Amino acid sequence: MTKGNQDQQENNEMNEENEQNDNQNQNFPIPACLRQPKLSGYEFYHKVLGSPKYVVAPMVDMSELAWRILCRRHGAQLCYTPMFHSSCFVKDVKYRKEAIQSCPEDRPLILQFCGNDPKTLLEAALLAQDHCDAIDINLGCPQAIAKRGHYGAFLQDEWNLLAEIVSTLHQHLSVPVSCKIRVFDDVNKTIKYAQMLERAGAQLITVHGRTREQKGPLTGLADWKIIKKVRENIKIPMFANGNICCIRDVHRCIEETGVDGVMSAEGNLQNPFIFEGSSPTVWDVALEYLDLIDKYPAPLNYVRGHMFRIFQHVLALKSNEASRDEMGSARSNDEFRGIVQRLAEKYKQYHEGIIPWNEEKNEAKAGATEKEDNYVPDYNLHIPPWICQPYYRLPPEQHKQMMEEKMRLANERGKKRYFDKDGNEVSHKHLKKLKRAEKRAKAKGERTGEMCKARKCSNTKGLKCEFHLCRQCCRNKCLMEIINCNGHKIFTVENSSEKIEDKNDECYQGQVDNNVNGQQQQQELLS
Repeated sequence: MTKGNQDQQENNEMNEENEQNDNQNQNFPIPACLRQPKLSGYEFYHKVLGSPKYVVAPMVDMSELAWRILCRRHGAQLCYTPMFHSSCFVKDVKYRKEAIQSCPEDRPLILQFCGNDPKTLLEAALLAQDHCDAIDINLGCPQAIAKRGHYGAFLQDEWNLLAEIVSTLHQHLSVPVSCKIRVFDDVNKTIKYAQMLERAGAQLITVHGRTREQKGPLTGLADWKIIKKVRENIKIPMFANGNICCIRDVHRCIEETGVDGVMSAEGNLQNPFIFEGSSPTVWDVALEYLDLIDKYPAPLNYVRGHMFRIFQHVLALKSNEASRDEMGSARSNDEFRGIVQRLAEKYKQYHEGIIPWNEEKNEAKAGATEKEDNYVPDYNLHIPPWICQPYYRLPPEQHKQMMEEKMRLANERGKKRYFDKDGNEVSHKHLKKLKRAEKRAKAKGERTGEMCKARKCSNTKGLKCEFHLCRQCCRNKCLMEIINCNGHKIFTVENSSEKIEDKNDECYQGQVDNNVNGQQQQQELLS
């Protein structure tokens, strides 16, 4: 290759590399906060974030790119990424690449990390700061995995460590730092907690109005009064989180607490149009989301999780058990789309009023009426199940009562009395032994008198043997006559070369001298 050709090849490679860099810049544009000096507080809130009031919460395996775009198209003004573990983000290139997946439409964006080491968190934040508008530290996760990993809400008692983490990131990053926290039972302690984070350098705080212990069935209601007290005692922008099920809750929360914006998690998962103030059909939401998944791929378990959330009230109906199973075993977006379309066809006729939706007729137990004890309604709050709607948990008190009732019934079942045939009281374990013994005796009785037809054989015949012989005698007969016995599963037709070597067999002495004599003797034995 000549020198001129080498130079031309190098130029082509440089052009290709530049084009790749340009494409990367288009996919991950420089956020607004990097095109100007680092802003803080309300200046950052207004100029970089755009004064958002409607915020999509960070949700593990849920707030991925496709879901964020769906929410932005229907009212969301700011989105958080899922929570990412800072250590994995630093060490795993693939994990990091999936975490920073974004597009020009996905702005403004805050990326959330969890962790308990200031150096590791800083290293992860430095790698991520060019792909987002702020870095958030998760101090609110109450789950068991956070307890094992010692992060999230299980750091809220280590104020010195938290102050070091926040100040380290604040001093070294080119983007602001924010924190998402939970409240304490003590209002004053919660206020001091938020003030400590503000002094350390946090430029935005989200307060979830529940304590660390309020989770799962014991979630209960978030305390907006504590949120209001915190709002009155800090000077940086603040979001509220908790009890947000519809757009009216958003406006009411802002009015009652004075926060700058409201963050929604579970309410958003049930209805991603929540900030738009509309309640679409579940199939419209699902199909739009699946179209976005085609454009911005996500792991299949993310898609499945969203499908179950969107169709939660529909799949809870007994008539849709098959669809629920199909949803759980679907292996592609096309399969999910097919399930959605079938459910849409089923419920469109009700939604459009072609067929009246009668909850007693369609889903209640046969013959039940609203006044009867066995009446089972179709849906809650008088909203059809095919309309996106919030999911309401039982209050903790009712949940505890329900669990106590289940325990009581379980204990009663355990104390149930058992009796044998003679009327004697026995334990459940002993009763099962008696039943097994009865079955064995019955089976033995069925075989009584049905002995092997071969002479000098005292074995019981096989129950399914076509020749009424025991296994050994049947085997000898099949080998000698080259026949099969399906009952004993002895097949010799395909293997006629096998011969009987034992000529002294007590059941068939001398039967193998030759086939003719053997057949005659066999007839005599069975006569």
